[in-house]
Amino acid sequence: MLVCHCKGLSDRDVESTIRSGACSRGELARACGAGTVCGGCRPLIDQLLDAHAAPAEPTRLGFELSAAS
Repeated sequence: MLVCHCKGLSDRDVESTIRSGACSRGELARACGAGTVCGGCRPLIDQLLDAHAAPAEPTRLGFELSAAS
């Protein structure tokens, strides 16, 4: 699927750049040029970045369970 029409970049191109280390829209723009011309692809770029983002670390509940006496 074509993601960035202005630069002719497919989803595979963008995902490859993300897997190579680009983890923000700015880093992706510097690495392959996606989103740097008209900006129409930026929402899709954000979706691809979100899909490849590392899962958040689990949060602590703020209490600990103790053994029953």
